Amino acid sequence: MDIETYNRREEMLKLHEELLSVEEARVNGDNGYSVDEVIAAMNTVIEEIAK
Repeated sequence: MDIETYNRREEMLKLHEELLSVEEARVNGDNGYSVDEVIAAMNTVIEEIAK
């Protein structure tokens, strides 16, 4: 596995961990994020992965 593939994989794993954390918070009663906040966060991750 080359370094670029490894870095992308690591970023995806981080995103997966964040998503799990958010889901746990939601199950525990957290109100979560607005649609605009989610879109902004997703765009940030997509831009980072695309680099």
